[in-house]
Amino acid sequence: MEKISIAIIGGGASGLFLANLLAEQYEKSGKPFSKTVVFERGERVGRKLSATGNGQGNITNSAVLSSEYFSSEKTSLGRVFEILRAHSNAEFQAFWESRGMPLIADERGRMYPAGRQASALTDALRFYASPRGVELRVSAWVKKLEKRGDGFLLHYEKDGTLQECFAEKVILCAGGKAAKNFGTDGSAYALAQSFGHTVTPLYPSLVQLKTETAHTKALKGIRVANGGLTAKMPSGECAVRGDIIFTDYGISGDAVFRISAFLTDKIADGQTSVFIDFLPQTEEKEILRLLQEKRRAYKELETQELLFGVVNNQIGRAIMRRAAGDIGKAAAFVKAFPLSVTGSLGFDYAQVTKGGIPLSETGTDLESVYASGLYFAGEILDVDGQCGGFNLQWAYSSACTVANALVKENKKVKGGGTV
Repeated sequence: MEKISIAIIGGGASGLFLANLLAEQYEKSGKPFSKTVVFERGERVGRKLSATGNGQGNITNSAVLSSEYFSSEKTSLGRVFEILRAHSNAEFQAFWESRGMPLIADERGRMYPAGRQASALTDALRFYASPRGVELRVSAWVKKLEKRGDGFLLHYEKDGTLQECFAEKVILCAGGKAAKNFGTDGSAYALAQSFGHTVTPLYPSLVQLKTETAHTKALKGIRVANGGLTAKMPSGECAVRGDIIFTDYGISGDAVFRISAFLTDKIADGQTSVFIDFLPQTEEKEILRLLQEKRRAYKELETQELLFGVVNNQIGRAIMRRAAGDIGKAAAFVKAFPLSVTGSLGFDYAQVTKGGIPLSETGTDLESVYASGLYFAGEILDVDGQCGGFNLQWAYSSACTVANALVKENKKVKGGGTV
């Protein structure tokens, strides 16, 4: 039977970061792990990473704050931020620069490779790892894990054939349930559950929202540039700025993706609404004054046309219809156009999974409390972040935490450096 030192299950972002960090250990110490293998069920590694940031590679953010992260266990957020502080966005930026990949930030702090190609990030990771003793084994789907003595027996399917191997350490980096077209369909949770781990309720995040459409049917395809979006929930409210796009099912756009991180786990209560501010830089009283001036200046103009030149004509008509011609109500709707949220487009369209393996079931180094030698990194854990590079920062920071633990363990036997 094949024997390996470290099995990384999942060739997505966290798995590739971990593979690279361990590869660095080879060069620093001259005392490599005997064999490290990344098991990726798809035909290529890094498929989701290659699509991040609309293909431009939004890899992190210049301002990584604790308020940008979520966990169903509120007590775990302190641990999350400790990990993020220990392996910061500045460290992450240095990681990429050491691979000849400078990062640049946009006006909102989102950081991209200078070439604006997400696929280049994947290439940099796989080109670095492979020559340094890390095998990227694709079309290899791990179906079952068993604890055997001081290690684990992996049962995996490779090119349609069932195979086995023994690994001293296993790291689950197989992602969550979002975007199953990239191979993350939630099946990897069962590997952790077989050792006694639980999985919190799962919700799609960074996803389009379904809303009531009675007042927006005529607005399909219209984009509100840099609008305001406020969500009101039983637990409170939050607000973001960004593009909002009307669709046949509700709303999309980067503001919608960002605000979904706050509310997809709260939609079921039926008390969640969003409010669109079409003119965030203009006060309601000023909009009302403009409408009153227009009413005087254009006496023959139909009331439903009064918002021309103030907002998109079709949006203006929709507002006036909803306000029943009352210009006071219309001014209020320009600033807060209400829509009840009825759902989301679900995991198939989501970028991230909200929920996962609770951090309380791991130690400080993200090792399982139930199975010695089993670790977790990335989206499979009950940690998710807002849109803007925060989730990939977590993938890196959690991978660093695991890598340091593995290197420390390796030093006890072989000596060597640290990551």
